[in-house]
Amino acid sequence: MNALPARVLVVEDDEVIRELIRLNLELEGFEVFTAVDGQDCLERAGHIAPHVVTLDVMMPRLDGWAAAESLRADDRTRDCKLVLVTARAQGDDRRRGERIGVDAYVTKPFDPDELVDVVRALVDGEPV
Repeated sequence: MNALPARVLVVEDDEVIRELIRLNLELEGFEVFTAVDGQDCLERAGHIAPHVVTLDVMMPRLDGWAAAESLRADDRTRDCKLVLVTARAQGDDRRRGERIGVDAYVTKPFDPDELVDVVRALVDGEPV
């Protein structure tokens, strides 16, 4: 019996980047859902129960930091893995992510294969 594919919620306000991430993850066998900003993410995440959420930081309505904090505070999404996909990866940003409980960073511009590898490692419970 085949296991169900891992669910990934891709949260990115730039349509081109969102679709690039979606396509690459789908090609690797993940079930992919998308959201256009942090508010959209929170509205969808409780219903999807994603294994991994990839989050842009700089987004309208609700940024990635606030979305990550809300995901960690919600019993339904507390244990999902969080990957920040952002150009903001300086020391202060990484420390803020650690306080929130972010599991990994992928710095923009990024190699789509690198992001797929990070998501796969998190789904498999391997260190990133």
